[in-house]
Amino acid sequence: MVLFWILASTTVVSLISLIGILTLAIKENLLQKILFCLVGFSAGALLGGAFLHILPEALARISSTTVFSLLILGIIVFFMLERYLHWRHCHEGNACKIHAFSYLSLFGGGLHNFFDGAMIAAAFLVSLRLGAVTTFAIILHEIPHELGGFAVLVHGGFSRKKALFFNFLSALTAILGALFGYFLNSCIQGFSDLILSFTAGGFIYIATSDLIPELHKENDLKRATAAFFAFLSGILVMALSKRFLPL
Repeated sequence: MVLFWILASTTVVSLISLIGILTLAIKENLLQKILFCLVGFSAGALLGGAFLHILPEALARISSTTVFSLLILGIIVFFMLERYLHWRHCHEGNACKIHAFSYLSLFGGGLHNFFDGAMIAAAFLVSLRLGAVTTFAIILHEIPHELGGFAVLVHGGFSRKKALFFNFLSALTAILGALFGYFLNSCIQGFSDLILSFTAGGFIYIATSDLIPELHKENDLKRATAAFFAFLSGILVMALSKRFLPL
């Protein structure tokens, strides 16, 4: 039953890669406004998920030294992925400066999605509630992430249809990561407990290194205020789910 929820969740996360279709129907100006508020909400949800759900669960299961060591490791690994694979979370559509070839971008995105799948599997192996919360936070982050990835491919010379197809193939690695995490847990006792802290480190890195800096770039007071309240809403949703989601 747990494997079913893991595969169902990672399939939904993979399907998010097809969100580039929306760029065909939504005007660029409206799309950027929606994305900007979503970035704020996603940053709040990631931080709320890390500090209100994942870390308390990890601290209840393993020592604090192990928890915070793995948290730091998670931050380091996500930093390396971003720095050395030249993959960054772009929320500026086609205006984004591209620093890598399209295929390298696909490889970086695939590796990123593989880790997402492993993190979802680990969370579900602890509890359905934690799995649902982790999946929700990853989905929120994946929407702007996948739109950015789609824009990178189009900018690099892919047609829109081809970009959607290859972006989806890259996203399917989340399912491979989920299977890897699920079966590795049966081989290594306590694997899911260990990866929880790593997941929290990844969430904190993404929120503070990629998403919040994007919010600071906005000079328009109304948009900046809307994004700030979206950020608070993301934290609030995670706090409420802690209280009212007894899975």
